[in-house]
Amino acid sequence: MQTFTLRWKNFELNLGRRTAIMGIVNVTPDSFSDGGRFYATDAAVAQAERLVAEGADILDIGGESTRPFAQEVSAQEEIARVLPVIQRLAGRIPVPISIDTAKAVVADAALSAGAAMVNDIGS
Repeated sequence: MQTFTLRWKNFELNLGRRTAIMGIVNVTPDSFSDGGRFYATDAAVAQAERLVAEGADILDIGGESTRPFAQEVSAQEEIARVLPVIQRLAGRIPVPISIDTAKAVVADAALSAGAAMVNDIGS
């Protein structure tokens, strides 16, 4: 079996030996997967820590719903949702944080706050 190791910043992710797990934390009031249960910063941080404790290899933080017919939010609102979560987690958890956004300004702010990678599903 062929394996690959990705190394960046202070992270290393081994791919190929087993499936890597990405834990998802949607910091939105209208998430299609959790109904907004982790919209508050404290709830999002607690969920993120729980996902890492349960074995997540990457933690993906998103601040805008991508469900069909979701209301678009401004970059400023998206930043206000995700940055407090990223800032509280960065350096405290042993896995890389990914920012789920299609906006360059949000990605830049998240990377400056401690995110290690960008998950851009935009077209």
